[in-house]
Amino acid sequence: MLNVKNISTYYGNIQALKDVSIDVPEGSIVTILGANGAGKTTTMKTIAGLLKPKSGSITFLNEDLTGKSPHQLVGKGMALVPEGRDILAGMSVLENLEMGAFQRKDKEVKTDLEKVMDRFPILRERKSQLGGTLSGGQQQMLAIARALMSRPKLLLLDEPSMGLAPLVVQDIFKIVTEINNEGTTVLLVEQNARQALKVAHHAYVLETGKVVKSGPANELLNDSSIKEAYLGS
Repeated sequence: MLNVKNISTYYGNIQALKDVSIDVPEGSIVTILGANGAGKTTTMKTIAGLLKPKSGSITFLNEDLTGKSPHQLVGKGMALVPEGRDILAGMSVLENLEMGAFQRKDKEVKTDLEKVMDRFPILRERKSQLGGTLSGGQQQMLAIARALMSRPKLLLLDEPSMGLAPLVVQDIFKIVTEINNEGTTVLLVEQNARQALKVAHHAYVLETGKVVKSGPANELLNDSSIKEAYLGS
């Protein structure tokens, strides 16, 4: 579904990504692991069109989308849940969800609104509440639900467990698995390597802007160097 080939991305004169290549097969969960500053969020922003690569290509559903704008990519079926969630704090939960469907012209937006509220009952309970007044876990659920309102074929999740309590983290990963089982392909950036490797099919490890290791997630879960660097054992 997604083929990222040899992308290099810069912040001014500083090279953040160095020939990064990633494949995301349709129907899979692929995770990108790495320490702070490894280039994970830069990779996601480059794929989502928020940053333009200096070289390399991004192909989505057999179409070269390198350098396309974020709204064009949403229209093609890609949605990003950014690091830090970026919900619209001064708008209600319902308004946030409606913004997720802003580009849609079909007549099934209301049906999908009911679906996401069925999946996240707390959002139905709080639909009139301002987004900024929700707890961290509720805001993360809202950010995911808002992305789902665009009906993505590929969901990009950047650090969905960041700053959340362990029980909420378990809920988030359960939701990610359910979304994938229902047919949405997922690219997941996550510092919680153990949880990410448990739900993913394939994994890539980034260090200082380069892919240093990749393979089936269950193999990396049992890889001694990965255990030592990312799993605390």
